[in-house]
Amino acid sequence: MSDKKQVLVLCTGNSCRSIIAEAMINARLGDCVEAQSSGVKASGKVNPYAKALLESKGEWKEAYHSKAIESVLATPFDLVVTVCDHAKETCPIFPKAVKTIHVGFEDPSGKAEEEYAKTYDRIKKELLPVIRAELCE
Repeated sequence: MSDKKQVLVLCTGNSCRSIIAEAMINARLGDCVEAQSSGVKASGKVNPYAKALLESKGEWKEAYHSKAIESVLATPFDLVVTVCDHAKETCPIFPKAVKTIHVGFEDPSGKAEEEYAKTYDRIKKELLPVIRAELCE
C-alpha cells in the first residue's frame, strides 16, 4: 500500500461514470490520491465510449475494468464517493468506518457520444475539487 489516500468511486454498473472518475482522479490527483472504482451491480464491462474518451485524454489504463463491490470491500478507503443515486441508496457499510459523500452525475450510457464528454467535464468541475479538498489539502 502506498502513502496515498485511498478513494473508491462507487456506481451501479461500474462501466462509465465511476470508471471515468477513477481514471481522472488517478491522472490528475495521483500525487496524493489513489482511486479505484466498483459497482453495486457491476456490469463486467467498460462502456466503449467512456474508454475511447479516456484514451483520447491520455488517461486510460488497461488495468481499468468493471468490478463488483465485493472485490474492494477489504480495502481501507479514506473516502467513498457515490456518483449515482442508486449507489448512494445501496452503498454497503464498509468494515472500517469511512466517510462517504455523494456527487451525482447523469448516466450518459445509451446517449449521444457528446454526452460522455459533458459527463467528463462535469466530473472535472464538480468532483475533482471535492476530492482534492477532502484528501490532498
